[in-house]
Amino acid sequence: MELSTPLTLFVLYLLLNVIVFCVYWWDKQAAIDGTWRISERTLLGVAFIGGSLGAVAAQQMLRHKTRKEPFRTLLMIIVTLHTLGAASWLLAPDLTRRAIAVIAGAI
Repeated sequence: MELSTPLTLFVLYLLLNVIVFCVYWWDKQAAIDGTWRISERTLLGVAFIGGSLGAVAAQQMLRHKTRKEPFRTLLMIIVTLHTLGAASWLLAPDLTRRAIAVIAGAI
């Protein structure tokens, strides 16, 4: 199976979000047990690389980091960026690919 097929990308996206959910669960368990915790920076980082839906699902289902600011706000910004990116990909895929190429070329 080719790596860039829509089904493969969807499965990878789903797997990433399940992994992120598990990372948040692990941190919640550590908070309950009073053991070593995962940094907020890491939690937001895994959400940013594509796991924002898993992060929000874990936050709501596990009641984890629901009152912590600025964590909540930063996670919602990440979700908003991902939503805008997905909408632009669906509505204007060629334009989105060109924009990504320009951004990647600037790095």
